[in-house]
Amino acid sequence: MIVQACINGARSADFHPALPLDADAMARDGAASVAAGAADLHVHARGADRLESLAPAAMDRTVLALRRACPGTLIGVSTGAWIEKGDLRTLVAIAGWHELPDYASVNLSETAAPVVMESLRQRGIGIEAGLASIADAERLISLDHGGRVLRVLIEISEQALDEAFAVADGIEKVLERAGIRRSILLHGENATVWPFVERAAARKLSTRVGLEDGKELPDGGIAAGNAALVAAAVTIYRAGR
Repeated sequence: MIVQACINGARSADFHPALPLDADAMARDGAASVAAGAADLHVHARGADRLESLAPAAMDRTVLALRRACPGTLIGVSTGAWIEKGDLRTLVAIAGWHELPDYASVNLSETAAPVVMESLRQRGIGIEAGLASIADAERLISLDHGGRVLRVLIEISEQALDEAFAVADGIEKVLERAGIRRSILLHGENATVWPFVERAAARKLSTRVGLEDGKELPDGGIAAGNAALVAAAVTIYRAGR
C-alpha cells in the first residue's frame, strides 16, 4: 500500500507554474515528492522541446537524473500511444533505452498493448497494467500477461462520482473473478482525485497523486506543487491506520 507521485503527465506548462518539464526539474521534484512520502515515481519524459517523448535520448536523460536524485526509489514511465504517435515508433524507442525504468505503464485500451507489454518484459522492465474500463480489465485477463504484471493500475476518468465508483467496482470484480491477485493502485483525476485517495486508503490499496492527475488539495486550494499533493495523500493514509 503506497502513495505514488505522478509528477507531470501530459500536462502543458500553463497548467501549473511548478510543473516539471525537463530532466533536472523532474529530478528536483521527484526528490521533494519522495521526501514528502511518495514511495515511487511515475513520470512522462520530455524532449528538448518539453514535449512528451519516449526517444532514448529523452528517456535516458530523465531516468538517470531521477536515479541520481532519488536513489532506491522505483521509477516508472508512460508508454501512451499518443506520445510517439505510432506503434512501431513506440517499440523502436523502447528497444533503444539504455537507462531502464523499473516499470512502465501500458494502457490496455490501446491496440498495441500486448506487443508493448512483451517488449517491456523482454527488456526486464516491470509492467503497470492501466485499466480505465471494464473492457480493459476483460482484455487483460484474456492475455497470458494478466497474472504477470507488476501491478494493476485502475485509473478512472469519469468525473461524476457515482459513475466513477461504478466503473472502478466493475473492474475490481472482473479481476477478482479471474483470480488476478496483483497489487492494485487506484486513482481518479481532476474532480475525483481525493475521493479515490480516500477510497483507496479505506480499502488498503495503493493510490497516486500529482500534477498529472490534478492540482487541487483536499480543501480545494491550489497546491504549491507535487510534494504538497503527496503530503496531503500521506496524511489521509496515516489517519486511516
